[in-house]
Amino acid sequence: MSRFLAYTSPARGHLYPIVATLLELKDRGHDVHVRTLASEVPSLRAAGLHAEPIAAEIESVTLDDWKGSDPEEGLGLAYATFTARAEHEVPDVTRAIEDVDPSHLLIDVTTVGAAAVAEAGTIPWAQTIPLFQHFSFTPGVPRHLAMVPFEIAPPGLDVLNGPRRTVGLEPLTDADSMWRAPLHLYYTAPPFGPAGIELPSTFRVVGPGIWEPPSELPSFLAAGERPIVLVSASSELQSDAVLIETALEALAADDLEVAVSTAAHDPAQFTAPPNAHVERWLPHGPIVERAMCVVCHGGMGIIQKALAAGVPVCVVPFGRDQFEVAEFVVGAGAGTCVLPHELNPDSLRTAVREAMGMSAMAERVAEGFARAGGAPAAADSIEALVPTPARS
Repeated sequence: MSRFLAYTSPARGHLYPIVATLLELKDRGHDVHVRTLASEVPSLRAAGLHAEPIAAEIESVTLDDWKGSDPEEGLGLAYATFTARAEHEVPDVTRAIEDVDPSHLLIDVTTVGAAAVAEAGTIPWAQTIPLFQHFSFTPGVPRHLAMVPFEIAPPGLDVLNGPRRTVGLEPLTDADSMWRAPLHLYYTAPPFGPAGIELPSTFRVVGPGIWEPPSELPSFLAAGERPIVLVSASSELQSDAVLIETALEALAADDLEVAVSTAAHDPAQFTAPPNAHVERWLPHGPIVERAMCVVCHGGMGIIQKALAAGVPVCVVPFGRDQFEVAEFVVGAGAGTCVLPHELNPDSLRTAVREAMGMSAMAERVAEGFARAGGAPAAADSIEALVPTPARS
């Protein structure tokens, strides 16, 4: 048995994708420890993992990139968040390593302080990546600033080099040198994503992780027979409340159930028509199984959960990597996109109805995800880093 320590940012979108991998390792007899956002510790413990919260100082640094007036300013705000968190990640992950004495480390790609500590140490480690990364492209395929969190020099490299200096590592000088881990677990798979991409040899494409905490089925799901449309906002606060408001109006007269998960927004601020069910947190998995379409902001978690079930999506992107994710949805023929400045009840209603007819291509994406191997493939790759002798 080996002992694993997984370390994530305070974001469900960076924790949930790797939980199936952690549970697979646990089921293989390994001892698995997690450091993540405090609110998710109870559900991880209930699943049989050893979980503790990351330092409170890290969680107190909120991601406010949505306040940027344009993508570049938003990216700068995200950089500031990662830099501020990194100062606390270095001592926090160091303490966690001392406490757990792991044989392997799993480090989230946005926890740059923890990555620097891992690289400076001697413990075999892997980086977990639940969002798109770009390296090289075929001619004519666009390259977008927001898709490459740390590639733009000097600001992006400065984010990485700050904690590297703290732990005595040489600074990085270009984007190609940023992939330092012996293994990178990439939680997506073709045909979803950019064409012509060339991944470093350390990357293992494993498909999406779609775990979510178990919860009671909503009463409308158990009782209803009408088609369902799931509407979901980001769990990280951004300006997507208008998506919920517009969807409630656009779909109010349709003969279907509208399930709305408001996430970062207070559900009390929305007025629900008779066919809508509005709650802060709804279990996406069982609803997606019954859904004809998922309407969302373009976060990788909900998009890949829908497509993994063969359910088409309608994306209204607001920031971060969501515009690029929307492009890949449309490019795969697995859904539609409404840009924020074009969003109104008529445009959204039309886009949702169009998306409902795209299930065949969504199922093709689901087949590609399944071929990638999922949690067993990820666990195989992690175990292959080094032999896994028995631990006391």
